[in-house]
Amino acid sequence: MRDETVAIHGGYRPDTTRAVAVPIYQTVAHDFIDHEHAGQLFDLEIPGFHYNRVNNPTCDVLEQRLSILEGGVGAVAVSSGMAAVSMSVLNLLDAGDNLVAAPQLYGATYTYFVHVLPRLGIEVRFPPDDRTDSIESLIDARTKAVFCETVGNPAGNVLDLQRVAEVSHAQGVPLIVDNTVPTPLLLKPFEHGADVVVHSLTKFIGGHGTTMGGIIIEGGRFDWGAHPQRFASLIEPEPAFHEVRYTTDFAANPYITRVRTVGLRNTGAALSPFNAFLLIQGLESLSVRLPRHEANARAVAQHLVGHPAVAWVSFLGFADNPYYELAQRYLGDRVPSIITFGVRGGRDAGIDVFNGVELFKRLVNMGDAKSLIAHPASTTHRQLRPAELQSAGITPDMVRLSIGLEHPDDLIEDLDQALASASAGR
Repeated sequence: MRDETVAIHGGYRPDTTRAVAVPIYQTVAHDFIDHEHAGQLFDLEIPGFHYNRVNNPTCDVLEQRLSILEGGVGAVAVSSGMAAVSMSVLNLLDAGDNLVAAPQLYGATYTYFVHVLPRLGIEVRFPPDDRTDSIESLIDARTKAVFCETVGNPAGNVLDLQRVAEVSHAQGVPLIVDNTVPTPLLLKPFEHGADVVVHSLTKFIGGHGTTMGGIIIEGGRFDWGAHPQRFASLIEPEPAFHEVRYTTDFAANPYITRVRTVGLRNTGAALSPFNAFLLIQGLESLSVRLPRHEANARAVAQHLVGHPAVAWVSFLGFADNPYYELAQRYLGDRVPSIITFGVRGGRDAGIDVFNGVELFKRLVNMGDAKSLIAHPASTTHRQLRPAELQSAGITPDMVRLSIGLEHPDDLIEDLDQALASASAGR
């Protein structure tokens, strides 16, 4: 099936009720047939459900559907995008290990990497930029993964995924990517060498600003068993799950099986069935929402380019964007509906625009049906020092727009009045 069809039908076969919509299985647990059945479920010897912190039928449809869309071999849905980021790396890294990460990251991810993981004894190494050779130079024998965003939020940079995957794999290291901004309908990282994909489902996939969720998906191509010292947790007996050997006992999807049985089972970051239902509703309309998002973004970006109060505009649809060629290579002729621009007058002028809008919603989210505005330096990346902001691609005057589904003329009029007000106050 093609993506548009998978987004509506993938991973679901009606049960005896023949319900057309995916049912909400709002239950804590599922009744065992007998002791033998319970044991088989706990050992993952047969498919099924037992306790909803580990798996749930509604969540299972969401997991299957997104795994099919990304081309993966299995997925685990979790309570938020940050839970997905956290669990994706902790599934591999122990104290004394390191993670190499491109510096252009969502603010909470950057903060987690800089301030939380080091307290667990895990070093996160940031190159000065997102060039492949800069990333490669930081990989060593204790590196367990390379992490990047396929399209940076809010920097708007595009990683050369294939090259980064090649240099990572050459040193026996998997590539974990956050594909939240483009979604699998614009970019499929597994086709370019990525090994694990994470999403904040809260954004474009949910699409309506109502529901938090995240997901981790395994690509199924990385040979974990070829690196026994680096990935002993996947190869040696697992004490947290009755001594199974993931690469042996779950050879098709060892990484994601460990995420579920060790990560999700023991940390409890479970996605509620009701949230899974809402995210499925959003996913069903994703293929028709994205073109409208993009068309509106192109109109708004083009208007901002000629505005006298705007110093610069960064939009992947513009040929003069430094990442335009990479965007063409990995996204084709499609682009995400994220725009950043600088306001003449610097940080204070950018904040004035943020304060001055009337239709745009002042949120740090993105991917909503409603258009959203953020001033990253004072909101999403507020905790970063000036040098860290520069490394993350954040300037003091930067305003980030997530363009929604309204009429573009209304969005332009709202920005015009906010820019005029900001200019008048200078």
